[in-house]
Amino acid sequence: MAARTASDRTMTLKDGRTLGFAEYGDARGRAVIGFHGTPGSRLMLRIADGTARAQGVRLIAPDRPGFGLSDPMPERRYPDFARDVEALLDHLGVERVALAGVSGGGPYALACAASMPERISHALLVSGVAPVVGPDATPGLSRRHRIIFAWGARAPRLLRALTGYAQRVWKRDPDAVFRRIVAMNPPVDRAIMTRPAVREVLIAALRDAFRRGGGPAATEIALFGRPWGFRLQDVRVPVGLWHGEGDRLVPVRMGRHMAGLLPDCRASFIPAAGHYWVFDHLETLIGAAAESGGPVILS
Repeated sequence: MAARTASDRTMTLKDGRTLGFAEYGDARGRAVIGFHGTPGSRLMLRIADGTARAQGVRLIAPDRPGFGLSDPMPERRYPDFARDVEALLDHLGVERVALAGVSGGGPYALACAASMPERISHALLVSGVAPVVGPDATPGLSRRHRIIFAWGARAPRLLRALTGYAQRVWKRDPDAVFRRIVAMNPPVDRAIMTRPAVREVLIAALRDAFRRGGGPAATEIALFGRPWGFRLQDVRVPVGLWHGEGDRLVPVRMGRHMAGLLPDCRASFIPAAGHYWVFDHLETLIGAAAESGGPVILS
């Protein structure tokens, strides 16, 4: 197999914006688009390079608008980025792909599946965010999670002030901020986040996410509390879904809700697993993405 790691690639979109992306794994392998978390960048997927290479997967990781190497697109919705992804596929000469969305990348994977089903074999969601407003809104969320996922859309100026402050603090002392982020998570996640390889990619992804300030993070977070621009029932490709029962960041209720609304979904809910479960199960995710017949759910 031919290996290729190109973490700083760009293309120009029709409207003149720059789209940044990375390629990991096997350059001649089965193409998979990987969607990073929020905030984040293409560099988060770097940890899967060796696994993708071993499993014959060409892992393509785009930066969303404003993150990493991609130009901002402040007034956007999830389907807008699906059009960017379609342009990226055309640019790379890739006709058909699988999708893998982690955490805040989940809605983008579903938007692509809904917008261009003829080019998507299947989609995979890991700890994915679900709708919080509109007809597909997740019921029964705790007050804490309702505030987390909806307040940004209601108070955009306050959100921008907070993400701007977070960016400035991060720039001064990223290690200290990362330690605080780790401390906010349960023990099962702290053990994963502090492993050297995981810590390295999370810090690199956050550093790249904040390279243009805190505005892009505010835009992305605000989208959680707005209508998605498509319905879950519009996703007609097979979907594989994993969600940890102990996820404190994206509650498992969201995963169960989506599993009940997506027309073709096979779900696995992992007892005691947290939000960062995927970093211990990259082989599972990449293997499911490589399946030509659709997702195989393995716990």
